[in-house]
Amino acid sequence: MDRPWSRLLRATCALAVGAGLALSAGTAGAKPLPHATNPLPKAATADFQQVTLARGPDAMGEPMAMAILPDGSVLHDSRDGTVYYSQDGVTSVVARLDVYTHDEDGLQGIAIDPQFAQNHWVYMYYAPKLDTPTTDAPEEGTAADFQPYYGYNQLSRFKFTDGKLDLSSEQKILKVGPTNRGMCCHVAGNIDFDGAGNLYLTAGDDSNPFESDGYAPIDRRSTRNPAFDAERSAANTNDLRGKLLRIHVNTNGSYSIPRGNLFPKGTAKTRPEIYAMGFRNPFRFTVDRRTGVVYLADYGPDAQNADPNRGPENTVEFDRIAGPGNFGWPLCIGENTPYRQYDFATGTAGPPFDCAHPKNDSPNNTGLQNLPPAQPAWIANHYAGNPAYPQLGGEGAPMGGPVYHFDKKLDSPAKFPASYDGKFFPYEFGAHWIKPITMDGKGAIQSIETLTDGQDWSQLKEPIDADFGPDGSLYVLDYGSNWFGGSLDAALYKLEYAPGDKSPTANITVDKTSGQSPLTVQFDGTGSTDPENDALTYAWDFDGNGTTDSTEAKPSHTYSGNGQYHAKLTVTDPSGRSGTAAVLVTAGNTAPTITFTEPPNGLTFGDGQQQAWKVQVDDPDGTVDCSKVQVEYSLGHDQHAHNLSQATGCSGTFTLTTAGHTDADNFYGIFSASYTDTSPASGVPDLTSKTQIVLQPKDKQGEFFQSDSGVQVTAVSGAQGSAVTSINDGDWTEYDPYDLQGVSSIGFRVAASGSGGTIEVHADSPTGTLLGSAKVTDTSGAFTTVSAPVTDPGGTHKLFLVFKGGDGDLFTFDAFTMNG
Repeated sequence: MDRPWSRLLRATCALAVGAGLALSAGTAGAKPLPHATNPLPKAATADFQQVTLARGPDAMGEPMAMAILPDGSVLHDSRDGTVYYSQDGVTSVVARLDVYTHDEDGLQGIAIDPQFAQNHWVYMYYAPKLDTPTTDAPEEGTAADFQPYYGYNQLSRFKFTDGKLDLSSEQKILKVGPTNRGMCCHVAGNIDFDGAGNLYLTAGDDSNPFESDGYAPIDRRSTRNPAFDAERSAANTNDLRGKLLRIHVNTNGSYSIPRGNLFPKGTAKTRPEIYAMGFRNPFRFTVDRRTGVVYLADYGPDAQNADPNRGPENTVEFDRIAGPGNFGWPLCIGENTPYRQYDFATGTAGPPFDCAHPKNDSPNNTGLQNLPPAQPAWIANHYAGNPAYPQLGGEGAPMGGPVYHFDKKLDSPAKFPASYDGKFFPYEFGAHWIKPITMDGKGAIQSIETLTDGQDWSQLKEPIDADFGPDGSLYVLDYGSNWFGGSLDAALYKLEYAPGDKSPTANITVDKTSGQSPLTVQFDGTGSTDPENDALTYAWDFDGNGTTDSTEAKPSHTYSGNGQYHAKLTVTDPSGRSGTAAVLVTAGNTAPTITFTEPPNGLTFGDGQQQAWKVQVDDPDGTVDCSKVQVEYSLGHDQHAHNLSQATGCSGTFTLTTAGHTDADNFYGIFSASYTDTSPASGVPDLTSKTQIVLQPKDKQGEFFQSDSGVQVTAVSGAQGSAVTSINDGDWTEYDPYDLQGVSSIGFRVAASGSGGTIEVHADSPTGTLLGSAKVTDTSGAFTTVSAPVTDPGGTHKLFLVFKGGDGDLFTFDAFTMNG
């Protein structure tokens, strides 16, 4: 996420298939967990292995959700409308929906029918393209100004048979809307079923979080875009947004309302589809089909600190929903902490909302004013963490994972052991972890353990979906390191139980993946690895016909005819365990290249800055059409990002808003561009290339480094957030990427209680070119700013701040500012 990427001529795709290898709504006032012990021996993390089923942009797009089929193959989708099918080491595109993709809209959830083996229904939730303008919606105006941007999201189902998804078989089930398009954020769109066959769907609050200072977006002014008031959606009993919906889909695609939803059918100013309400962005949930309990995670706003005039600090939730209810947003959050009513015109705070008797009197509310009492979160957490759940750490991107049920009759060496039976498997998109939770029958938490933290045996990047498959292993969809598609490390994995020897991992590199035929491709499998370092044998199938074409480690192959080919490598160790990898080769069309010529990668920016951009596209076998270039400006914050502006063309200008984030936040700008060519050959698909650059804020906290040596990050009085401490001679921190164009000096906010020292600015390494330095003297512990004139080395570089001085602790480093 923190590093840019561009299309590589040398593509890498790794794929391994292993032969061997989980309360009543709300519990307020959580207490520290008891030291419960599992009655069964706990499996060691060394007994698991990660198996790659698909990897890279061609096989993943921008991953959103997955559906595991009874045979273990997987349907997974991309926000741009592409549906992929991964089976036996090969991933193919089985459908492309025409979707609206401004901000976070597009194709979201995908699920299979509980009776899929008989009826072959696949469910998807998406934003139809309609005639919505492609531009940003106005923030201010009249109803007539906002009207063109009204749309809806669609829940439909389609037939999937013989490896093909039939879009003509669509049955349109439910519309969620009207939605306010052209503005960010919160779509949600996850789909699941309970044991009775009822369908559950989440819808986000469809509200803009960037003009409310990280607190509740409840701006009721008539001249403001309705998207600034979440009371119109999440707290509206007559609106499907910000809800968990429950319906029963009939044979003809219509639906009925199961008994036990929040509002009985026919209740005035309510929607009977609502099972639970008061959610912000309930992006991922699962239903435990044995118990009917829903485990739902809801993302929270970004306020770094509580404000007595506004409301609580950033709060995210894990909700255990055993029955219908209201979970509070945007009036209350977490353990029923209220926000205050607020007049955005005058900046005046009103009384706090009453969580026991919440009232929605917004003029944008079309439902009941008196709402059901707000339910507290099962687990509330914050960026700074929650002392009741120290095992979770600080977090901001929770995911509601599955509950594992051990099947002793299942003959599968990959299945999770019985010690995980009945445990809930939450995971975290930004913090990369999966942490099973042990509960009693009423949801009381007994223990929290770590299956993986993403930095150990699993190496997860950004897990965005997870579920147990028919073999008892845990499938994980990984979004990858880059935003909005194009990640080389976006992937589909299985986490398998595999005590003893592990399966090898196949890896393919190629010198090219596209070109005119005859097309000669040089393959290289020597990057394949074996956990036990055993010698591997190689078997290549270059054209996907199931026969071995080469047993060399580094073969070449010439494709004489036009078409797309899945070249597959299988590597095998002496024990017979194997792994596979595949790469897609296109003969008859050469992929275009796309780059930003302006702004440079790593340029610094300030809030409200007007930034021109230019994109260069080269198509070796076609004419470039600038109207097909798609460019987006997004704001990244910690481990998530929001698309703020979109445009088409090879040049333009964006206003680089920081969207309400403060200097204490870890934010950055992201420019993304994509281009799809027109294939010159009949029967050969068009090819898309993407690029992305990162822009850095002029003001940055010192603790938001990419890497370091020797220092620590701690909370310090007077610092803007945390600070870099325990600084000794020779320690350093790294920040990447940076282009110092227009920067004349760097100001460092520091405090020293002794002799101080020096901050040196180096390019690319701690011993790289010295660009400038600043002397830090004794400040008696008070923060002050010292300045270092710097020389622009030209181009994009890593910046290393190297700390020099005498013995002992030199000083405290809080933040730095690019001046110019």
